[in-house]
Amino acid sequence: MKPLTSIDRLSLNQATTEKWSVREAVEGCARAGIPAIGLWRHKVEEQGLKESARIVREAGVSVSSLCRGGMFPAESAEERRRRIDDNRRAIDEAAELGTDVLVLVCGGLPNNDLDAARKMVAEGIAEVAPYAAERGVNLGIEPLHPMFAADRSVIVTLEHANDIAIEIGAENVGVVIDVYHVWWDPNVYREIERAKGRILGFHVNDWIVPAPDMLRGRGMMGDGLIELRRLRHAVDVAGYTGPIEVEIFNDEIWSKPGDEVLKLMKERYLEHV
Repeated sequence: MKPLTSIDRLSLNQATTEKWSVREAVEGCARAGIPAIGLWRHKVEEQGLKESARIVREAGVSVSSLCRGGMFPAESAEERRRRIDDNRRAIDEAAELGTDVLVLVCGGLPNNDLDAARKMVAEGIAEVAPYAAERGVNLGIEPLHPMFAADRSVIVTLEHANDIAIEIGAENVGVVIDVYHVWWDPNVYREIERAKGRILGFHVNDWIVPAPDMLRGRGMMGDGLIELRRLRHAVDVAGYTGPIEVEIFNDEIWSKPGDEVLKLMKERYLEHV
């Protein structure tokens, strides 16, 4: 398992520098020589969609993904329809920004019916997939850690994400693998192999012990216990050669100057990923 020797595949997921605007994050990447950025929709909305697209284009920084679509389950048919429409808008935004990956955080439990919620997820993705294909956008199903099943995603294993992608059978539907969410799974390496040809993104960070917060408790690579290089190697063997996004939700990291975070991020990426 060879270490990475360059930052050619490195991407800053914008969540890692939460206090930065799109402009600040893109300019930070340009200063640091980081070739790509994963953008978040609320940040793009604050900056303006067309202005965000112009900023990344002029900076020469590519957009590795847009987060997030999804959130399909809802109590009423009317709300479900609104969420489908929002996913179509997210697809349009991804196309405008020049990325071919929309990350799907699939949505939690609206009514305590887990099976129904999971069915809504699969049906929602299947419904928007043809529209995404027309716009040249791939839909990446990101399974989240089971502790987020109630409010963020009822898709909690890579196996389930693979099952949905295979069932839908569309060439533009695949999976996004975030180590924070899958490292614990005894079947993760089998499922990474099974995802060959459908891996649309790979996100890295670390699991700190004890975890300081359920949502904002991710660590910088090397500060926790995830077998990062082993997971990256498995993803490489499965044929994924795309960007590797560093996505860290952590109040302490957010409190640091952004350029300092990017410097450390580059060092830890080369050392641990």
